[in-house]
Amino acid sequence: MFKKILSVGGWTLVSRITGFVRDVVMAAIMGAGPITDAFVVAFRLPNHFRAIFGEGAFNAAFVPTYGRVNETEGAARAAAFANRVYTLMLAVQALLLLVALAAMPAFVSVLAPGLRPETFELAVTLTRITFPYLLLITLVTLISAVLNARDRFWAAAAAPILLNLSMIAMLAVAWLFPTAGHAAALGVLLSGALQLGLVWWDAARAGLAPRLANPRGDPEMGGFFKRLGPAVIGSAGIQIAMFADTIIGSLLPTGALSSLYYAERLYQLPLGVVGIAAGTVLLPTMSRLVAAGDPAGAHAAQNRAVGFTLALAAPCAVAFLVLPDLVMAALFQRGAFDAAAAARSGEVLAAYAVGLPAAVIIRSVTASFYARGDTTTPLWASLAGYGVNVALKLVLIGPFGVAGLALATSVGAWINVGVLWFLAVRRDFAAPSRALAKTLAGIGLSCALLAALAAFGRAPVATALTPLGPLRDIGTLGALGLAGLLLYGAALALCLRLFGLRLRRI
Repeated sequence: MFKKILSVGGWTLVSRITGFVRDVVMAAIMGAGPITDAFVVAFRLPNHFRAIFGEGAFNAAFVPTYGRVNETEGAARAAAFANRVYTLMLAVQALLLLVALAAMPAFVSVLAPGLRPETFELAVTLTRITFPYLLLITLVTLISAVLNARDRFWAAAAAPILLNLSMIAMLAVAWLFPTAGHAAALGVLLSGALQLGLVWWDAARAGLAPRLANPRGDPEMGGFFKRLGPAVIGSAGIQIAMFADTIIGSLLPTGALSSLYYAERLYQLPLGVVGIAAGTVLLPTMSRLVAAGDPAGAHAAQNRAVGFTLALAAPCAVAFLVLPDLVMAALFQRGAFDAAAAARSGEVLAAYAVGLPAAVIIRSVTASFYARGDTTTPLWASLAGYGVNVALKLVLIGPFGVAGLALATSVGAWINVGVLWFLAVRRDFAAPSRALAKTLAGIGLSCALLAALAAFGRAPVATALTPLGPLRDIGTLGALGLAGLLLYGAALALCLRLFGLRLRRI
């Protein structure tokens, strides 16, 4: 399983690196002002719907059903089931697209009621360009789920790279468009077609490309929708919280949405590269082990995935919490993105870091339930976490400003994962081992050393690199990052050895 996680994580890492380049280009060209605020709204609206109806929710309902049908009734019956779901999803998304294009001002008014009039008009225009991306990416999600269920991961993991490359290409010729926001929005739309082409090509090579079919009801479709309903509602919880971020952020001074966007992009780096990659691989693995009557094997797979995930993500949490201003200044402070924008975004990044450990393992924890066809329990746990999240946003926005939105997200993530882990253990869906406890202790000790290095090493390193002038922040971050990587890796390896642990393939 580690090999599969690294494969998915490797492609996702390439995606995140190109995404970082995209955001650097975007920050330099668009800055953190009204055009970026308008584009953030246009980018988030289709992505909110995608996250509600696709990705986690869809995979939670589709993968176990498809895997069971393929295992018990054969590949032909599984393909027929996938074709029916594909046809239904296509029809629903086409209808939603028509409604959204006609009522776009109302959609944007709900999502961002505080935008200034000129920013609002631009957001409506840009969202009309980006919204068809939802239809395309929904089909990408379905085909990716089929590929993942058949242990084909690379195309689905690589597809998001095309989003970044498309946006970079369009921003490179932004002078051809009315604003840079128009260029970025067109890049989003173009990427949807390219991503669909990539996963369709890989599915066709494997004989798994979907076809139109009569979406009639049968036991497979019934089981799929029985799982999909709670999963969609559960996914809607986090999207409601993100809707709240955008709504409240639009009421803050210009640039708040931009700061939230850039900080969230860095926060999503370990979340996507490690957390989502591990969850993507773990769900079909646990589903097969549970179906084969091997709960002990499922527990072991989950424990190793959680330990592996936290070991890789923990250094990012330390850097974001201890050096947030340096991270934002080194990575984004150039062109239209000034020092004030970097400082404001750094505060948001530090608040996100508080909840990063919880957020990065949530997909691995929910796999306990999804692998057993239980999508209801994660629903209630997520609603509890995100209910607290939204309530805290209203409380924390006063003393902390835009950073309060991110801090509330962190608290909600801890509540969500804590409730799920407690219930999973109580129902024997999860069984934390002594090896996992030792791994977490080793990670904690290694992170303490890393935090000390970051906190006490910053000033002398920055002083030594003063001759670099405007490149000093980049040099300081690079030097601390390299030293921290060596220190953390050596400390963790030593701890694991002292505890008698080693990484093993599952």
